Amino acid sequence: MFIIGDTLVSLDVLEKEFCCDLDKCRGCCCIEGDAGCPVTDEELAKIEQLLPSLLPHMTLEAREVVAKQGLSYLDPSGEQVLSIVNGKDCIFARTDHNGWCYCLIEKHSPSLCGEGKGGVFPKPVSCHLYPIRLTQIGDRVGVEYHRWDICHCGRVLGKKNHIPLYRFLREPLIRRFGEEWYNELCLVAEEWKKQMKS
Repeated sequence: MFIIGDTLVSLDVLEKEFCCDLDKCRGCCCIEGDAGCPVTDEELAKIEQLLPSLLPHMTLEAREVVAKQGLSYLDPSGEQVLSIVNGKDCIFARTDHNGWCYCLIEKHSPSLCGEGKGGVFPKPVSCHLYPIRLTQIGDRVGVEYHRWDICHCGRVLGKKNHIPLYRFLREPLIRRFGEEWYNELCLVAEEWKKQMKS
């Protein structure tokens, strides 16, 4: 790992190649797993504001979960995560007629928040960053690659097109850490590549 600002970044973030292959996975990361996505208090407050407009688009099961336990819960590690349905599906996940999973927050936020007015809330940053996961390591934030079997097609496509993970996730990394941090990450990545070749 190496240090950028107050973060510890895993070498996998530089070395692994990745590109979501939605034609194959169809967004199944939103409906697989055994816990919801990590969410901050600030994100929860924003989702609470959007909830009245999102509820009509949610499944009956998702609305029932929200009514019983709320938008979030603490997972076994004590992290605040979005509520899930049947132990796996995100409450904001829906599936279209082609079998593609999509995020209700991402789909409806532009019209609800005012697209082009700086009010768009795309989705929780932990979703946006995946397959990068953030962890707390002492007083620093760990930026780590999370390997999940269902994302095998993303690894294949990334390798085929030679797309480093940090390049694929440029937008969410800038969203979370800022452009200056990302530019430093790119410089570190270039230096690391030179060292590996020498």
